[in-house]
Amino acid sequence: MGSEGTLAVATSALVDLVPKPSRTVIAVGHFSSVAGAIDATQDALACDPAAVELMDRTILDLSRRKIEYAALGDLLNGEPEALLFVSFSGDDEDELLGQLKRLTTLWSRHGHGYHTLRAVTPAQQSSLLKVRKAGLGLLMAASEGTRRPLAFVEDTAVDPVHLADYTRRFKEVLDRHGMTAGFYGHCSVGCLHIRPYLDLADPADVVRMRSVAVEIKDLVAEYGGVNSSEHGDGLARSEFNREIFGDRLYEAMRQVKRLFDPHDVLNPGKIVDARPMTENLRDAALAPAEPLRTRLSFEVIGAGAAHGAGGGADGGTGAMRAAADRCMNIGLCRKAGGGTMCPSYMATRKEEDSTRGRAAALVKALSEPDPRAALGDERLHEVLDLCLMCKACKSECPLGVDMATLKSEALSHRHDSHGVPLRSRVFGSIRLLNRLGSATAPLSNLPGRSALLRRLMDRTVGIAPARPLPVFVRHNLSRWFRRRQPATHAVTQGTVTYLADSFTTFTEPDIGRAAIRLLERAGWDVRLESGVCCGRSSLSKGLVDDAKNKARRLADTLSASTEAGSPVVGCEPSCLMTLRDEHLSLLPDDPAVEDIAGRVRQVEELLVEAIDDGRLRPREDSWLAGRTLVYHGHCHQKAEVGTAATVALLSRIPGVSVVELDAGCCGMAGSFGFESEHYDVSMTVGEDRLFPAIEAEPPETVVVATGVSCRQQIFHGTARDAWHPVQLLWEAVTSD
Repeated sequence: MGSEGTLAVATSALVDLVPKPSRTVIAVGHFSSVAGAIDATQDALACDPAAVELMDRTILDLSRRKIEYAALGDLLNGEPEALLFVSFSGDDEDELLGQLKRLTTLWSRHGHGYHTLRAVTPAQQSSLLKVRKAGLGLLMAASEGTRRPLAFVEDTAVDPVHLADYTRRFKEVLDRHGMTAGFYGHCSVGCLHIRPYLDLADPADVVRMRSVAVEIKDLVAEYGGVNSSEHGDGLARSEFNREIFGDRLYEAMRQVKRLFDPHDVLNPGKIVDARPMTENLRDAALAPAEPLRTRLSFEVIGAGAAHGAGGGADGGTGAMRAAADRCMNIGLCRKAGGGTMCPSYMATRKEEDSTRGRAAALVKALSEPDPRAALGDERLHEVLDLCLMCKACKSECPLGVDMATLKSEALSHRHDSHGVPLRSRVFGSIRLLNRLGSATAPLSNLPGRSALLRRLMDRTVGIAPARPLPVFVRHNLSRWFRRRQPATHAVTQGTVTYLADSFTTFTEPDIGRAAIRLLERAGWDVRLESGVCCGRSSLSKGLVDDAKNKARRLADTLSASTEAGSPVVGCEPSCLMTLRDEHLSLLPDDPAVEDIAGRVRQVEELLVEAIDDGRLRPREDSWLAGRTLVYHGHCHQKAEVGTAATVALLSRIPGVSVVELDAGCCGMAGSFGFESEHYDVSMTVGEDRLFPAIEAEPPETVVVATGVSCRQQIFHGTARDAWHPVQLLWEAVTSD
């Protein structure tokens, strides 16, 4: 045999040795009760599954409130009280499908459940797995102030044969003590994670907690189970170990501890020699927050009731601390490789640059005797500095810790102590700056082309010389709107107000023009609102009083000059979403603000409706047909409303294939990427996933991004132009 033949045989043998990728298929049983789901576990175990996981109605309902998990609702059948996720893994697809069929046959024969969803492909499984993995976080998200789901009986396990009866009696204990809890966990091994809601700032709840812990410990023993199975004893369960294991084994464990740790410095009080579980409770030890008025209302952003000094605009410190103290140290903000939160942690891998690290720093500052001084502290603002204010934590953090809002408030107090830096004033006045830039273009674009002027800007203002500056357009959106010929299309839908933001007005007016023309073709009478800034840029720099004034002016203007109930739309998500989020926390008692917030809609929503109704007809033969559209969503859009409307709009362009990137934050984040000391981190965030994903696409792929910052960053990092979705739809409607 020649050398080529020998190589071929050797290569073939190596290929045979490489394990084929394992596949997973999932059956999701729908049940009318938790008990019914657990009863069905034995049939599931008879089919040799990889895992059997329970999720009850409590967690399902919580998932429906979060944008991150909203897709699950479209998959479920009816209103199940419990779901049972049964997973089968292996290499043989036919065998896996056979296991699925066997399970559904057994459940049908024995009357278990009313529906079984089969999830065979990764796409079908994605939403299911996301919610299943988020069970704990979703329970945590339902916390109200210091009333939280606590992990003191959440790790018990019994033989799966006894699980149904054990769970029923477990619930009876909770009912007797007036407690609620979510039920989820691993039915295949009899391990459930049940966390009752308690307020450890209430002494009565502390007593109830220990009473329940004792009863559950005894119940577990009755069924021959264990008090700790997956998560360990810790400080919550170690107290009971002598009783559980007996004197002889317990003394043996003590001897091992003394042998390896004679001075008791390694995890003292764990497993052996534990203090009562009711000692050293964190919430009970947290001192009342000293009063300090806040500029933002934290009740509006969901902080819940705060123990200690008053909240929101009436007192502030207690509610602000409660908003930060929602963090339960789950650490989802320390992830990498998926989602958006937390982009700065993904770049630095430092705990203090995670949402959790910043929340802990704020809780400490707001617990100081002088919170005003603590909020002005240099070290605190070093911790907050790299927060890009992307707002991903508001939606991706299971507890909804809104670090962007917390940072705005903290910055405002720092300004009170140290004054407002020049750069913050410059970026906080971005609308005025852009309007002046447009009025003086093309002269105003010279600094972006002069290395000398860029170095001067770096030294005086702190704007990174490597970052391209926006290009001002003299014939801006406002001028075009005033001077254009009146629209000739019939008005059938009423009046819509287009929010002329600072960017699609003065630097990218083509986007605004496309949006307005499309809306008019769709039957809308378009009113342009171009006179007042939304205050987004001021808020991001901690200029909260200025943002509040702008919010009030804009709300009053829109309320007075628009028809009741008429929609308000825009193309820049950060500006549009400010009207329905930050304005409510700036002016929580202003009826005009509340009215306008309720009328905000994405322009994509109106355009999708127009296409579906036949009022807009994209051409089948536009230059986009046959192309792939790679879409990167804006962080604020993801956090507030999700990207479904944009994906739907792009998908309605005939002949295109739409791919939504899971590329996290672009790293630009408004002014953040322009700032000299933040430039490197900004680029590192973009280089994590976004730039490689776009660079991997062939030249004919069309890159799409809804945010101005995203488009700037994509061009700077990849030299690829990114289109706004409305520009592409206009191309599809008018293209020859």
